[in-house]
Amino acid sequence: MGGDLYSWIKALHLISVIAWMAGMLYLPRLYVYHAGVAAGSPESEVFKVMERRLLRAIINPAMGATFIFGIWLLVLYGPDIWSQGWWHAKLTFVILMTAAHGFLSRWRKDFEADRNTRSTVFYRVANEVPTVLMIVIVVMVIVKPF
Repeated sequence: MGGDLYSWIKALHLISVIAWMAGMLYLPRLYVYHAGVAAGSPESEVFKVMERRLLRAIINPAMGATFIFGIWLLVLYGPDIWSQGWWHAKLTFVILMTAAHGFLSRWRKDFEADRNTRSTVFYRVANEVPTVLMIVIVVMVIVKPF
């Protein structure tokens, strides 16, 4: 399976996932606070900078690296993985995580344009979604329940 190369790619994949998840867990928390301040206020402007930098400098590149190293692992692992149920579940939840990423990106644009109409409660609930998705993904990869 590529031995040493496989281990390096797996490590880089895991590092990328950790960076992606750190951002995915923090960005909606920023939205909770941002939704609680007046649009156009100095605080709102600070949140806009923080959200944009987090998304562009950490979350987006980390997601890209996660996909690159994940696909590379699939190539090294071989076709046997495609028939395993845990893999299908993991892939489904990775797609859902990617969709969550897309929603977070769209909401950032709403804040940037001072068009946010969602409450802090909405963002508190949204803040839990990446956590739940991450838990399922980790269980599928580590436990492989089916």
